[in-house]
Amino acid sequence: MRNVFERQFAAHFDELKWLYMELYDNEELFRELCESLRAFYHERSGELKERDLLRESEPDWYRSPDMLGMMLYVDSFADNLRGVEQRLDYLERCRVNYIHLMPFLDTPKGASDGGYAVADFRKVREDLGTMEDLEHLTGQCHGRGMNVCMDFVMNHTSEQHEWAKRARAGEQEYRDRYFFYPDRIIPDQYERTVPQVFPTAAPGNFTWLEEEQTWVMTTFYP
Repeated sequence: MRNVFERQFAAHFDELKWLYMELYDNEELFRELCESLRAFYHERSGELKERDLLRESEPDWYRSPDMLGMMLYVDSFADNLRGVEQRLDYLERCRVNYIHLMPFLDTPKGASDGGYAVADFRKVREDLGTMEDLEHLTGQCHGRGMNVCMDFVMNHTSEQHEWAKRARAGEQEYRDRYFFYPDRIIPDQYERTVPQVFPTAAPGNFTWLEEEQTWVMTTFYP
């Protein structure tokens, strides 16, 4: 399986590096990313690695005319992850073979931004379950021939995320992962073309941090 990863990694390496360096221009962080990808792959179960091979052999699997997806919020559909698992029979009767779970990771209470202000990417929101519940649900879905997708927030964090806290504490390694500006020159250039997500409730794309005397892209975009 190691050769499988290395082959796939090598095939996409140049594109990955180009995209990453366009955003961060930081060789050290890019090496850290590559090391993490390799480590995470080796932590995957044998079953998931087999699915990786299947996906590689059928790259257009998601375009199958038999694919029927359903997007759902865990709490609205079944209270929690275990509840979703208990309703898999119903989903099968509906011929659903692809479920798209809207954001369910840990977020600050009262400031979740609809689940998109993630405080911990390795923790399920407590009222929805645990990482073990997620793993079990995914396994049950795969056993029924169902695909699982999570609405993953990869371009920003909440201010309660460890990286954001350490950035605001002054650690340069983490400050480099976010967009901080001492004045409005660059933010104003962004505002000319970047649409506002919540123009009424939270106008603008930047937040003024009084203690930092600086502007940061909202919500903490790394």
